[in-house]
Amino acid sequence: MSFETILYEEDGPIGWLTLNRPDDGNMFTPQMCHEIRDCINEVRRETRTRVLVITGAGEKFFCIGGRKEGMEDTLLYAGVLPTLEMYESIDKLQKPVIASVNGYAVGGGNVLQVVCDLTIAKESAVFRQVGPMMGSFDAGYGTWYLEDLVGKKKAKEMWMLNPRLSAREALAIGLINRVVPDASLREETRKMALEVGERGAFALASIKGAFNARHGGVSGLARVAHDLLLRPYLESEESHELGEAFRAKRKPDPGKFGR
Repeated sequence: MSFETILYEEDGPIGWLTLNRPDDGNMFTPQMCHEIRDCINEVRRETRTRVLVITGAGEKFFCIGGRKEGMEDTLLYAGVLPTLEMYESIDKLQKPVIASVNGYAVGGGNVLQVVCDLTIAKESAVFRQVGPMMGSFDAGYGTWYLEDLVGKKKAKEMWMLNPRLSAREALAIGLINRVVPDASLREETRKMALEVGERGAFALASIKGAFNARHGGVSGLARVAHDLLLRPYLESEESHELGEAFRAKRKPDPGKFGR
């Protein structure tokens, strides 16, 4: 896959997606949002990759938010930075997604790591929400998912007082999973990804689907039912008997139901 604002490479069962705008804090642009979405959707359609890692280029920034320049001057969706495209694609992906935070994760960058299934960060990483300080907010993934991680009071503190958190502070409140020395981030991320990749792919997909169903409403429930439960049912004796009876225009044999 070839992109302009991100990099993608396969490393055995690991897919590495790198936000590649280091001279601008790896900030989202409309093009980057769509490229991340498209890349993840491609990963969803293949079986080589067991785990996806999202990180930032360079040594200073994971991602510090988004650039809105170049969008249409409209109140409709074309005038909104399409970050939801990325977040939804991470939720829909049946494979675990690990955020490897290599620097500042601020604003939309922090929301991005929050949405990922696991987060590993280097010691010098920084986490912060700054929306109300600069005339913005994320009243969705950035609030609900953050509350799930750190609790309502702490999530409101992050959004209303905008504290700057070190990696150790983020670990202590449950915002991230693991902190490693700066020089070891790539190696330790790879170890984590390989360990996750050894787990059962269908079991992991089922677990992720169950977690996401809580916030997903009908979409979340449909993901579990359609993506995970439908295929085994289609291969069951009950499904085969019903299909054969329908095509033969006969009554099905109930004795084969539920077997």
